[in-house]
Amino acid sequence: MTLQDHFSPPLSTHRHWHAFHNAWATYIASSLNALLPPGYFAEPNVQFGIEIDVAAFEESSNGIPVRPPVASLGWSPPAPVQTVPFMIATDRVEVLIFDREAGPTLAGAIELVSPANKDRDRHRDAFVAKCQTYLNQGVGLVIVDAVTSRAGNLHDLLLARVLGPEHDPWNAALYASAYRPVVYGEQLSLDIWKDELTIGGGLPTLPLWLCGGLCLAVELQATYERTCTEQRVLANGA
Repeated sequence: MTLQDHFSPPLSTHRHWHAFHNAWATYIASSLNALLPPGYFAEPNVQFGIEIDVAAFEESSNGIPVRPPVASLGWSPPAPVQTVPFMIATDRVEVLIFDREAGPTLAGAIELVSPANKDRDRHRDAFVAKCQTYLNQGVGLVIVDAVTSRAGNLHDLLLARVLGPEHDPWNAALYASAYRPVVYGEQLSLDIWKDELTIGGGLPTLPLWLCGGLCLAVELQATYERTCTEQRVLANGA
């Protein structure tokens, strides 16, 4: 099953995109839970109009890895397509209130972009700010943008925040990308993996790097096919 356009006819008139994305997030979380060692778990966090999250948690956070660890869990990620200097924002003015029973610590996140994330400047800014916060905390991140009903590249906006005006624009309309904050020598860097998506094309497998250096394979194609099967979405958009 190749990637279909869930935001335009004929498929958008036969199926609700939010129901599909809800199921896709669930199956991605299920696939990660099959890989994660004891002490970790993944769960979908679905808030339509804001985001669809799949987060991996651990009992406590180990922070940004100081050196690239050896990949584990039987899968070796490809080399990043880009590595850029990464500066963590240190100036903060905030009030933090914690529940002592709040539970686990975020170690990684997957964002399935929704139309609302791209439909106006303040929504795009909010999405990018949240992603930058993940990276500032050393949390590995994957973004999947298959939204055809809104224009705009959130990956470019994120790198513009990280690198400033010197970043190289990437004009992909649809894409999947992964990010890993890491220290090489004494240089704090951001490893980047990115694949352009096309309607009618396949979906990649991307690395999700968790705090502490554990790497998981996010198999977008397999989970997408499972979602299509379970949701009875046919190849012809019916």
